[in-house]
Amino acid sequence: MKVAPFIHNINKNNKELIAKGQKPIAHILVHTGQHYDDRMSKAFFKALNIPDANINLGIGSGTHAEQVGLSMIELEKVFVRENPDWVVIYGDVNATMAATVTAKKLHIKVCHVEAGLRSGDMKMPEEINRLVTDRLSDLLLVPDKLSIDNLKKEGVAESKIRFVGNIMIDTLEENREKASALSIENIIKENQIVTSHLPIAPESFRDGTPITNHQRFALMTLHRPSNVDDEKVLKALTHFIMDEVSKEIPVIWSIHPRTEKQLKIFGLWEKLAGSSNIYLVHPLDYHSMLKLNMYAGIMLTDSGGLQEECTVLGTPCLTMRWNTERPITLREHGGASVLVGNNIERIRKEFFDTLQQERKPERPELWDGKTAKRCLDAILDYRSE
Repeated sequence: MKVAPFIHNINKNNKELIAKGQKPIAHILVHTGQHYDDRMSKAFFKALNIPDANINLGIGSGTHAEQVGLSMIELEKVFVRENPDWVVIYGDVNATMAATVTAKKLHIKVCHVEAGLRSGDMKMPEEINRLVTDRLSDLLLVPDKLSIDNLKKEGVAESKIRFVGNIMIDTLEENREKASALSIENIIKENQIVTSHLPIAPESFRDGTPITNHQRFALMTLHRPSNVDDEKVLKALTHFIMDEVSKEIPVIWSIHPRTEKQLKIFGLWEKLAGSSNIYLVHPLDYHSMLKLNMYAGIMLTDSGGLQEECTVLGTPCLTMRWNTERPITLREHGGASVLVGNNIERIRKEFFDTLQQERKPERPELWDGKTAKRCLDAILDYRSE
């Protein structure tokens, strides 16, 4: 979702360069293969019109050390062979840090898109990735001014920082129209999870009708280890959704593979699948999730990207984490999200309070759909000290 608008902007820029008789920018897309599930990778490439990766390293799953180590070994071969001027990396996954360390050891310049985000939680592996990546990168492209403050507090030279806005919103704006044309009923029908003996059908909703654009519903995602790996925590969250949330409003729960596995291990799956007013669906393609987010009455999630989309779309959001690297999305900073962690009492209070809120779309500075161009311009205009 972050690379798509950047590649589109390179292609647009290259057409202009060729028309002027100038040399186009050579760009190689490397996919580490960290996200290897077809529904969660290939589907996104196709939906967002991202060309097939020039190189797929096929790293797959593993421990953090395994993913970082294998990525560094394979990336080193690519960087030595291709000898690029820049390595552009996105976000905060293991591949982000691996590419940064590997490139810098080979004296290749690194540009970090989405730099400066901080949760302050050193237990999060993503926080380690962010800190290492930003410390080593030559060019730091930040999504908001809070991120600029974070980098300055860490002693980063201002010359390395460029305020470009949020590249995720470029993707959102490019895809609003296509998402709007989708049918919520069809999204559910095409993605519903059906067990061998407990089919889930639209009739399972309390009012007996499929969800439409005119019916409020809750949209939910959950995947972080802190929420799904602890049996006591996941049981409490699941029972809250079944016993309280679904009694107030229909629930569409996009089930991450990790979450589905844990629900089955802890003996929660069959009861959840048989609950009325709850729809369990597979991980959704970008346009389907965007459509649901555009019409949801409330979002319950532990995803970082959805916090950002909720802010721009105005969807009231309960962020099921104790901290966030995206404080610009919080209500105290003008966003749509409130941190609730996995404490049921806090979630309950905020859920019922939030149900009374109306949508209030907000657009932080430079979240205007033009970030990718600013990213490319910052790289092309870069001058080292």
